[in-house]
Amino acid sequence: MTVGVLYQVNLPPLIDGIPKPMKPEGYADSGADIAFALNNANIKIVTPVVEPNSKIQTQWVFADTEEGICIALSKGANVLWLNTVLYSSHPIEKYLNQGGWVIGQDPVCVEKYDDKWQTNQLLKSHGLPIPHEYIINRSDKFQVQTIRDHFNQNFSFPFVVKPIRGRGSIGVTMVHNEQELNRILSFKLPSSEFGDAVILEHYLPGQELTITVMPPGNYSFKSKDQYYSDYWCLPPVKRFSHKNGVAPYNGTVAVIKNSQVLTDEEIEDSVIENLMFQCTKAAKLVEARAPIRIDCRQDVNGDYFLFDLNMKPNMTGSGRPGRENQESLSALAAKKIGWSYTELLLNILQQAWKR
Repeated sequence: MTVGVLYQVNLPPLIDGIPKPMKPEGYADSGADIAFALNNANIKIVTPVVEPNSKIQTQWVFADTEEGICIALSKGANVLWLNTVLYSSHPIEKYLNQGGWVIGQDPVCVEKYDDKWQTNQLLKSHGLPIPHEYIINRSDKFQVQTIRDHFNQNFSFPFVVKPIRGRGSIGVTMVHNEQELNRILSFKLPSSEFGDAVILEHYLPGQELTITVMPPGNYSFKSKDQYYSDYWCLPPVKRFSHKNGVAPYNGTVAVIKNSQVLTDEEIEDSVIENLMFQCTKAAKLVEARAPIRIDCRQDVNGDYFLFDLNMKPNMTGSGRPGRENQESLSALAAKKIGWSYTELLLNILQQAWKR
């Protein structure tokens, strides 16, 4: 097995009038973390240059273009790690249709389930707890009364306004009254950054947990190997120190400063066990081929809701010089079961798949 790691270099196409914002440098940072860690674990990798500098992230990863993919393959890669934003017309489709091996999600599924509105409707239709929400289109004549009628007796501030194809907490805003709501919508809806519609969602004020769900497959632990026939969860991670009700983007505040894995006692609580089961059910519904991460939060009554499903969880990790505080939420969770960041990656690598 020889691995080449891809990163995003272009904006994805508009899908139904909705864009997905691009991360600056297109996940080259986490891609370099992945390649560096695999290389140190004696996994054969290919890189754009013969001796990549650990501090220059683009020397570890290949562009997710047709040219970049061809270069990685020409250097000997036979497994491509899709550390990028995917969609049905992505250049990787040609490679997949030729039987190539990958780590990551199916592009067709990502295009479908990166739409947070459609995904939540799917989860809701299968009995999973989703917050009350409403979609506001640019073409609609926005009126608060229309939203009041939709929510009926459930209409009460605060709400959260968020993009349909968002990235992390970018563009997610809490509004406390009609004036703030009108002001935010008058800014977001005309903006090309978020497209033709946004989601208005009831704000959940309780504890926030994020849960990484792993796909079925063989996994290696220190004491034994284990086969999982179904989706399973890494330990939940609680989030705190929110800003205006929203967990800050990890590029602004490192997650190790505002996140903590639950204790054994907390994980064994029947409420948390049920929440983890609900997350595995969600992963199955979206046909996850690689780890996904689901953000959950309690309402005023203490009931948990699944409010954000992420098809591409952040996968940064410590290892490269200067990256000591860059553990991702999934890497934090993995430590609880005895996996280092590298061991998490090695186990993800074992789930390589092809069409």
